[in-house]
Amino acid sequence: MPVGGNEEKTGDAGILRRFLEVSDGERARIAVIPTASNRADTGSRYHKLFDELGAKRVDVLPYASRRDADRDEWLRVLENATGIFLTGGNQLRISTILGGTPVAKMIRRRNARGVAVGGTSAGAAILSEHMIAYGEEGSTPRAGAATLAPGFGLTNRVIIDQHFRQRDRLGRLLSALAYNPFAVGIGLDEDTAAFIDPHDTLHVEGGAGAITIVDTGSLGYTSMATIKPGAPVCVTEIRLHVLTAGASYNLHTRKPTPPPAGRDEE
Repeated sequence: MPVGGNEEKTGDAGILRRFLEVSDGERARIAVIPTASNRADTGSRYHKLFDELGAKRVDVLPYASRRDADRDEWLRVLENATGIFLTGGNQLRISTILGGTPVAKMIRRRNARGVAVGGTSAGAAILSEHMIAYGEEGSTPRAGAATLAPGFGLTNRVIIDQHFRQRDRLGRLLSALAYNPFAVGIGLDEDTAAFIDPHDTLHVEGGAGAITIVDTGSLGYTSMATIKPGAPVCVTEIRLHVLTAGASYNLHTRKPTPPPAGRDEE
């Protein structure tokens, strides 16, 4: 469940509540990994949030070095968790500290067995196999506008970008897809989440923003291999969908479904 960042943390806290629901509700055991953040209080803030939402147990695992990834007691927490949540910050902190470690392997294994894994902002970017590490803002794709790095690899079907419309990131997502046209681009607005179910159907959660789907499955042409760094990229025959709360998108058939009648009027 990737989240676009800045999810509502007061009132209904709908996105975090939804994550708790798919993590076994009142019986949920949530493991929070605040590694992306430089703030010392990030883990404790999410501990309080999930506790107030009714989780049975919340554990914070503040991995700060690759040595921490070998801590058996923290691996046991992940083994017993019904939901694993990665906070925002800098996704390269997650990949450089946890990439290739027993923690990353445990997260993949637990997710493959049905355990919910979510992340907000940087924690969303790390979930896919190909991660946007950083890049330039703007709506025009340019050579070098997106730098990719390996993510956790929970799915290879998507490339995720976050704070999407708020930070004008269409260009860098298109640039990333021009390198990897097999994937589906998911641009997450703030306070908006994509719940990807076991059948690889994406459901839009939240109401403050939308999810932009960029489908390059029928890409006709990309100039990425022939242009100079910084030059605009020519891409043809792409499909774009803007999905609001209640809409869905099948990652196999690449077909969108609008929200139920009346839902988009709420």
